[in-house]
This record gives sequence, C-alpha cells and structure tokens, in this order.
Amino acid sequence: MPLEMVTQREMEMVFVVTDALGIHREAVVVPLGPRSPGRVRKRPDGKFEIVLDATDPETFLAGLAEALRPLL
Repeated sequence: MPLEMVTQREMEMVFVVTDALGIHREAVVVPLGPRSPGRVRKRPDGKFEIVLDATDPETFLAGLAEALRPLL
C-alpha cells in the first residue's frame, strides 16, 4: 500500500540512519508528502532533503545510508 504521508514511524527510521552518519537532525529536511520516486539531495543551504518513496518506503529507507554517504 502506498505511503500517503510521512509519519513519526518513518521519521524515526530516517533519524536512525542520519544519526549513525553523524548528520545533525536540524540539517535534515523531510517533506511530509512522499513522492515516487523518492530522492535524496543536498540543498544549497547545506541541509539534506530526504523525500521518501511513496511506493516502496521500506526499500528506500533500507538504502538511505548508501544514498547519503556520497553527499557527506
């Protein structure tokens, strides 16, 4: 079933990954509206924008650390 809105559960999963990578929580932006495909990017202001994948959020979250590492 597609993810319609990012909940506290997904946010906690994002923070597990970003905390482990040493990314401060204030440097993470997660829009509440997921999209397909999901994406990870570093914004011009230096913050990490993580748009969860609406179709398969679990797989997206499983690969989040790998997606973030090149941006560090």
